Amino acid sequence: MNYPVNTEKLNNLHLSAACLLRGLRLLSTPGLRHLVGIPLLINLVLYGIALVGGVYYFSAFIDWLVPAWLDFLRWLLWPLFGLSFLLIVYFTFTMLANLIGAPFYGRLAEKTVVLLKGQPALVSEASLGKALVSDSLSEAKRLLYFLTRAVPLLVLFLIPGLNLIAPFLWLAFSAWFLALEYMAYPLEVHGYRFDEQRRIAKKLPFGVFSFGGLVTLGLTIPLLNVLIPPAAVIGATLYFLEGQIGDRPDAGSAKR
Repeated sequence: MNYPVNTEKLNNLHLSAACLLRGLRLLSTPGLRHLVGIPLLINLVLYGIALVGGVYYFSAFIDWLVPAWLDFLRWLLWPLFGLSFLLIVYFTFTMLANLIGAPFYGRLAEKTVVLLKGQPALVSEASLGKALVSDSLSEAKRLLYFLTRAVPLLVLFLIPGLNLIAPFLWLAFSAWFLALEYMAYPLEVHGYRFDEQRRIAKKLPFGVFSFGGLVTLGLTIPLLNVLIPPAAVIGATLYFLEGQIGDRPDAGSAKR
């Protein structure tokens, strides 16, 4: 199936990164600010809990993961597994935050399109409640997709030898899934379903991994991680607007 997406233009390391940074700058835009406030509060609470829990359990996690016979390599493995621990903790809380904030992110993506293109809203106020339910269901489906792939990856951390490559696999998966997560919102505005979203993402490996890699990095930095999710939604919307996505005939009615 052909998509009205300029894949040659979007499959660009610089463009996706630039859109994410621009998304950060647009967080305070008057037309978007009211949709950003509640997700920011949700993120602040959840990432605060993640930070406290991470500090408390970090040493125990490293002691449990590095067996006694590898003590002589602890200095080398500590930063590797430490980064993995941060990614797992913040990734888990990101999924929870996104599940709660999904209705706001769907509206945020739509409002970004409205402001930047000057076109009328694709979801009327009368159907807002239905749209919010649809966004929550979409987020739940993405969460299921995440769990069916994340659990096998996490098992690798428990297997001696294989746990040395597990952090790199987890990092790659984090970048891919987080890009897919935040790019889903602008794609859904134009009526693209989950399977179609993945097919589009597969055509844009450089853009997807650049965007997702920066999001992953941002989520590990305290305070910045609170801003990253709504900024990523706006940035992903900007990114696809650059690719000139056109409305499909069933846009607005083809949500998952």
